[in-house]
Amino acid sequence: MRRPLVIAHTLAALFLASCLGCDRNVEPFDPNEQPAEPDLSRIFPAGAEPEQVGPPGLPPPPGRGAPPLAAESRMADGPPIRGTVSVADPLAGRLPSGAILFLIARNAAAGPPLAVLRVPEPRFPLEFSLGPENRMLETIPFAGEVQITARLDADGNAMSRQPGDLEGRAAGVVSPGATGVVVVLDEVLGE
Repeated sequence: MRRPLVIAHTLAALFLASCLGCDRNVEPFDPNEQPAEPDLSRIFPAGAEPEQVGPPGLPPPPGRGAPPLAAESRMADGPPIRGTVSVADPLAGRLPSGAILFLIARNAAAGPPLAVLRVPEPRFPLEFSLGPENRMLETIPFAGEVQITARLDADGNAMSRQPGDLEGRAAGVVSPGATGVVVVLDEVLGE
């Protein structure tokens, strides 16, 4: 018999709390209020800065205090990498219809793709230009040494690597501004 009494008292307490309002110092909602950057000086005392989020030397990830892409960041971007993608002669008859070509620039040291160019139903040889406009994350500059790879993907999904997809890579690493880069699709996945 005590259980219903406890539940009744709990519900009554919740009802009273909702009627009396919140005990926290919260400003009332203003539907006409304009969005603004928060005043971090109330959180971090003068001279103190928030802890670095993400890998050292890279800007913080978006949504975690990352500054908008500034002119200085855009100036750090290098010019596009230009070249040609072709198919090795023995594989010329194995091109799936409706395939998508993914041309990928990946930092030579490792990590996620720096830039990706998606080309639906490509015709070979294909001239390409892969640059800052193809970046995966705007906060990471298109700079440094990169490895260029290409994959002709039958299902069009960049995340899947199916048997029969064709793949190739440029010899060595290149830097932004490189021209005459040659990528030959010479490998069949799953074979």
